[in-house]
This record gives sequence, structure tokens and C-alpha cells, in this order.
Amino acid sequence: MDYIPNTDEDRAKMLSSLGLSSIEELFRDIPGELKPKSFSLPSGKSELEVLQYLQKLAEKNNNKPLSFLGAGFYDHFIPPAVEAITSRSEFYTSYTPYQPEISQGMLQALYEYQTAISDLTGMEVANASLYDGGTALYEAAMMALRITKRKKVIVGEGVNPIYRRMLSSYTKNLNLGLREISTSKGLVDREKIKSGLDEDTACLILQNPNFFGCLDDFSDLVEFAHNKGVLVIISVYPISLGIIKSPGEMGADIVVGEGQSLGLPLSFGGPYLGLMATLKKYVRQMPGRIVGETTDKENKRGFVLTLQTREQHIRREKATSNICSNETLCALSALVYLSLLGKEGIKELANLCRDKTYYLLKSLSKIGMKTKFSAPVFNEFVIELPLNADTIIKKLLKKGIVAGFPLGRYYPEMKNCLLVALTEKQSKEDIDLFVKTLKEIK
Repeated sequence: MDYIPNTDEDRAKMLSSLGLSSIEELFRDIPGELKPKSFSLPSGKSELEVLQYLQKLAEKNNNKPLSFLGAGFYDHFIPPAVEAITSRSEFYTSYTPYQPEISQGMLQALYEYQTAISDLTGMEVANASLYDGGTALYEAAMMALRITKRKKVIVGEGVNPIYRRMLSSYTKNLNLGLREISTSKGLVDREKIKSGLDEDTACLILQNPNFFGCLDDFSDLVEFAHNKGVLVIISVYPISLGIIKSPGEMGADIVVGEGQSLGLPLSFGGPYLGLMATLKKYVRQMPGRIVGETTDKENKRGFVLTLQTREQHIRREKATSNICSNETLCALSALVYLSLLGKEGIKELANLCRDKTYYLLKSLSKIGMKTKFSAPVFNEFVIELPLNADTIIKKLLKKGIVAGFPLGRYYPEMKNCLLVALTEKQSKEDIDLFVKTLKEIK
């Protein structure tokens, strides 16, 4: 039927062509309680009016609380240009570019992404992304085992507990030793670390800033580990690298991290982006894909997948990992984000996060709130509360504030401790409101 039945005569013709005598007969299979009470619909609205109406409905939900939640995932501002560029038709299918002759745009973007991550971490080479920060940490540990031919892994308690749980789960049925070393005053316990490193240790895994937000310089531990033939893996928060000492400057062998803060929304938990960078001498043990620059037969610049040491490309027992799909679109977003910020922009952003954090710390001290640790921090820190942190969180949530992460969830002895994080998105007014509300309920 090529016309819209607007009149009674039109509707009668339509029903007749269907072998029906009435509208009621047309809808006879629909139970009575599900049938519309009336077909008298309001007149149409413009696109703007519809958006405004839906926005008012959405605002009835408390879906935009003031948040100070971090714990490894951070709510940074994402410039609209990131989505505008990654939504271009050239990037619609961000899958493995098996045919380089028709994938030069994506391959070059990945090549530039690798360069950006290498520069940011101070390392010599990066891969074309992994799943997320946790699996990247596991892959780095396996990489260290292959390089050293050893079977023992030492990990600091300051490493994200989610990552440590993932590492434990992935390695549970493997023939290796996994040992966790406790922290001391919020920082890695150097004496315990040193006493735990021996000729069987493949790698030492550390995090900076650590899960408590504390900053450290691992240069001394790296030197000690290297003297024992132990590789050092450092997990990072990429935004912090705008102003703090890079893992490369500390002498790290492998660097991993969660790339979500580089232009990716929180999105209820993903998809996220696993960062990995290392030294050139270890590149053949790096999992995933690596894009390289080359020239074609006409001596023109081009890009190809240089190393693909996964099980789809070589024999299973020779593969470095089972990365069967990568996070190319997320890596592209990270590249666009970093390109928009530039070297000076990421420094400015990092300084802004740090300055706001120390403003909050100073404001909290004025109302008698104490921090758990005295170590310097970047944008996250731990405060001690007079009550169970869960209780405080629930009270603040009723007032539209997500106060932070309750550390008792992973550290039972810290049930009264709250992990608080800031980004550039919290204004001075937001911070003052948080302090005022916390003072009222304390």
C-alpha cells in the first residue's frame, strides 16, 4: 500500500484489502489490558522540543551526582572533537587491518598512537593496545617470565587490588609463585621487597601513583632488582605522567596502565584500553600487535603490522598471548585526545588535577579531617573517618554526592578509610560543597 490512510474511506479501503471489517478486528490478537485506551495522539513536536522534553524527564532522575570516585577510573573532560574524529567513516570498522593496502589510515593512526604512548611513558616501543589495565598487567608478567625463564612474581600491595585479583585468577593454574608484599605508610615496603627478590624472581610489579594515590620514585628499587636479574613492571595513571617522573626515567623494563583517562568515558565499565610499552630488546616478547613504518616497491612511505605474535598468526606454543581482538577504536580515541592536549596541554591538565587535590586537602584539614598517609599525592588520597566509610558514603549519597571509594572493601583493616579522587571537572564550588556537607554529617 503506497498511501497513508487519513480518512474514514481510506481506512475502510485498507481494512478491506486485509480482509477485515474493523480496526478492533485488526488488533484482536492483542490482550485487552495491553490495548491503547485511545488513538487520539497529540500533534507532533520539533526535534528541539522533543530533546527539551526528554531532558526534563531525565532530570527527574538523580543521575548526575557530584562524584569524587576514582580507584583507577577517572571522570575527565573529553573534548567533543574526540568523538567527531573517531566517528568518521574512515574509522567505522576498527578491526585488525589485515589488508594494509586498504588500511593505511588506521595503520598510521595506530603507529602514531604507539609513538605517543612511548613518549608519555619514556619507553622505546609500545604495542597497538590491549584489553584493559588489568589484563595488560597480567600480559606483562607473562612477558617477564618468558624473558627471564624464571617462575616467581613479586607484586606490591599498592597495586590496584582489582588488577592483583585478575593476576591471581589468570595465574592460578600456572606453575609459578605469586607473592604480594604489604605497604608501609602508604608506600611500598622497600626492605620487604628487597628481601623477597632472589634468583627465581622474574619480575617485580609496582604502581605509581599507587592505589592509595601516593607518589613514589622507584629508581632505587629498579636498580636493586636489575642487579638480581629481575625485571620491573610499573603500572601507571597516564594523566599523571604529564608532571611526574616517567617509568622510563626510573629504568622500568615494562610499563602498563589503564588508558580510560585518555579520552574514554566511564561507560559503566568499558570498553577500556590496555597500555603497554617496553624496551626495544624485549619487543619480540610483547603480546598483541605492533605497527611499523616501511616503504613500498615505489619507495613510498607506508605502514604494516610488523609483529603479530598471537595464536592466530603462529603456532600456539610459540604465541605470546591469545589476544584475539584489540581495542583499536579506544586506542584511536586516546591518540586524538593526546593530540588535542599536546605536551603542554597534558602538563597543564595534570597540574590542574594536582592543585585542586591539594586545595581539597587543605580544606579538609580545616574541619579536622586527617589523611591516612603523609606521602605526596597526585589527584587521589585517603582520609580517615570517625565512622565506617560505607556509612559516610550512604549519608553523602542522599545529598547527591558520591564521596569516594570505601577501602575496607579490599583492605579490611581500613574500613574507616575513604579514597577520594578529583579531576579537572570538579570546580571550587563543588569542592567547598563536599567539605561543607562532610562537616555537617561528621
